[in-house]
Amino acid sequence: MVFNSIEFVVFLPIVVVLFYLLPHKWRWLMLLAASCVFYMWFVPKYILILLVTIVIDYAAGLLMEHYADRPKLKKSFLIISIVSTLAVLVVFKYLNFITANLYHLCVSHGIDFHFVTHIILPIGLSFHTFQSMSYVIEVYRGRQKAERHFGYYSLYVMFFPQLVTGPIERPGNLLRQLHEEKKFDYENISKGMRLMLFGFFTKMVVADHLGEYVDEVYGHLDEYNSWSVWGVMVFYSFQIYCDFFGYSTIALGCAKLMGFDISDNFRSPYLSKNIAEFWHRWHISLSTWFRDYVYIPMGGSRVKFGRWAFNIMVVFVLSGIWHGAAWTFLLWGFAHGLLHIVEKVLRNALPTPDKVKGANSLVGNALLSALQIAKTFILVTLFWVMFRATDFEHMKAIFVTAFTNFDGGIQMSVKPKMWIFLALFIFFDVLLRNTRFDRWCDGKPFIVRWLIYAVLLFLVLGCACVNNFPFIYFQF
Repeated sequence: MVFNSIEFVVFLPIVVVLFYLLPHKWRWLMLLAASCVFYMWFVPKYILILLVTIVIDYAAGLLMEHYADRPKLKKSFLIISIVSTLAVLVVFKYLNFITANLYHLCVSHGIDFHFVTHIILPIGLSFHTFQSMSYVIEVYRGRQKAERHFGYYSLYVMFFPQLVTGPIERPGNLLRQLHEEKKFDYENISKGMRLMLFGFFTKMVVADHLGEYVDEVYGHLDEYNSWSVWGVMVFYSFQIYCDFFGYSTIALGCAKLMGFDISDNFRSPYLSKNIAEFWHRWHISLSTWFRDYVYIPMGGSRVKFGRWAFNIMVVFVLSGIWHGAAWTFLLWGFAHGLLHIVEKVLRNALPTPDKVKGANSLVGNALLSALQIAKTFILVTLFWVMFRATDFEHMKAIFVTAFTNFDGGIQMSVKPKMWIFLALFIFFDVLLRNTRFDRWCDGKPFIVRWLIYAVLLFLVLGCACVNNFPFIYFQF
């Protein structure tokens, strides 16, 4: 089931009403059943894969806690859990990629090779795999008590608002809240509805309209000129941001309706001054997951420069592979890691003052910040080409057209309403740089708040894209 569907419009109110009508002791069961229905709406049989990982990690948590005084045995259970969970991920997400590359390698050397698979990737497998892994790691480290109630642990992994596209939650936040008794609070309903409204606007009005232009130009590169390609590069930057940010915001709103606070996943990433700041603001739950469970255990920044650079590259390459089983994703991760290292080298070699002194310091600081933000946005936009391209040939064609066809081909025609939608989103994104839409609305007068709600509701109901684009991050 997807958020932007008629089924969900019926599903969510029923779940919220039942949640508040039922006694606390039965709410977990209702939410778990609702989460199963939500997930099985896609491909019902894939819930069995989810069940396998849940059983393994639930048992591992109990065994690690039981044998806490036997470190080697405790570590063995951690390894078994992680290897088993990753094995499921590898089989369903990467086996097609691995066998396809083996096939081409063998054919190129004249070897007969027929083991080619066609396994369909379950929705959101990477997200709930990482969420499950965070639980066993936290139990192993002694920061989280093993959950003894199988139903609550299952709900932690399957909680429907963030089940298929995150954010990737930690047990210390979500599992704790699932045990708490939630009272009906109008403020939670109000904030949840605000977040959902803004999320639907971001996804259905901005991202989906942008997607029409991106698909058209990237699908017919030979017909368009370089200016059109550069335009859709920028459009795709906002499409993927608005698509993923929209989903995350709707997820926050769904959870908030029932009193649950899940993690913010974005903080205006395109206002970042460097790539390190970008990853502190983009897909925060994933970047902090890699920081806590890969980067820091490898030594983090408490090592010599060469080892630090290696740690950074490992994290970013893994992040690229996490996003997709294709060489283009690996290259995308590598490019981000390399830029992170280069920027640090340049900062150390050519330190740039954060503030400009003098009579025109305000103008100077604003100009410096604008140049740094523009530089980061341009580089990230170029890297998104690797992310969006179907393969290396497609990526090459995009870049060749972008730099060599300024005079030939046709110019992409953008409807005026698209510029209005995009400008409105950018306006909100700047305003919300250090806050969130529901909190930002709190301080506004009644008339202003409801005027904003009315405009957003009108746009969602009257201007949503006719084409119902799937959420981009569903494929991960």
